[in-house]
Amino acid sequence: MSDSFFSDSAMRTARTVLDGLSLRQQAISRNLANVDTPGYQAETINFEDTLKHLVSQDGSLALETTNISHMFPASEETTGFSIVHRQGGSFRADQNNVDVDVEMTDMSETGIQYQAVSQTVSQKLLLLKALAK
Repeated sequence: MSDSFFSDSAMRTARTVLDGLSLRQQAISRNLANVDTPGYQAETINFEDTLKHLVSQDGSLALETTNISHMFPASEETTGFSIVHRQGGSFRADQNNVDVDVEMTDMSETGIQYQAVSQTVSQKLLLLKALAK
């Protein structure tokens, strides 16, 4: 049962989504920490487009084989999640474009998305636990 659980494409995809949301949360935290840093440009992670490219036509996530007997979701280096400067916004006189309201909204949205995916994974784990009894 554990083999089918770890090879389940929905769980691999959920892990990748959670990783992308975590990276986005880190970028938001950096933006807020640098709100008063002259010349700092707000960063973001747009992992949704990257995730669409990673997921194949059949809905499974591309795998990286590190050993002939081990398969793991693609590493962060191969997923393509990258930090980009946030487009738009207005630059202040010190060339900083961090907008606290935008960052707080993004933080809330990212938290809600993370919670939704986490709850879905938890529900699946509870179902697997119930089936194992």
